[in-house]
Amino acid sequence: MDLDKAIKERHSVRSFKKTKKIAYQQVIEAIVAASKAPLAGSIAAIYYVLVQDKEKIKALAVAAQQDFVEDVDYVVVICADRKDLERNYYDRGKMYAHQEAGAAIENMLLKLTELGLATCWVGAFSEETVKRVLTIPDSIDVEALLPIGLELGKTTQKRKPELDNNLFFDKWKNKFMKPKRMAEGSQT
Repeated sequence: MDLDKAIKERHSVRSFKKTKKIAYQQVIEAIVAASKAPLAGSIAAIYYVLVQDKEKIKALAVAAQQDFVEDVDYVVVICADRKDLERNYYDRGKMYAHQEAGAAIENMLLKLTELGLATCWVGAFSEETVKRVLTIPDSIDVEALLPIGLELGKTTQKRKPELDNNLFFDKWKNKFMKPKRMAEGSQT
């Protein structure tokens, strides 16, 4: 699948097949894609916990208050250790950790789409509960949960905002691009 097709087809899935188990190698392939995301100052701050234990997955579903999380074979928990970023970039380190996580997650979402797998970016959860269930240290931030499985049926994609509403030129709210100036005597 080419990148444009993966971008167009990517969507959040909350209904998963319960009968067919996916190969963990595909999930690892998606994590490898995530790990290729840009890094602030070449400082890798993002870590991945691949959860396959059904009891832990149930506990993550409770932590997120999202029943569909329980229906998958795997959940990837994306975490950030921002201490090195903060040491190098002070207050901006936290923001850079969030940016690294977002870039990694998007890479992963697109790779999962390419592999024919389904997920939903879950960002609302009890971080305290997730940390307790997975023995994640207090100093680590839990950025997201990605439950991974096979889509049950076909989800209708929600419309995305038109770019005309979100694209400005040279200054905030300027919706018009200035035409290129043509050199004197030029025909094009």
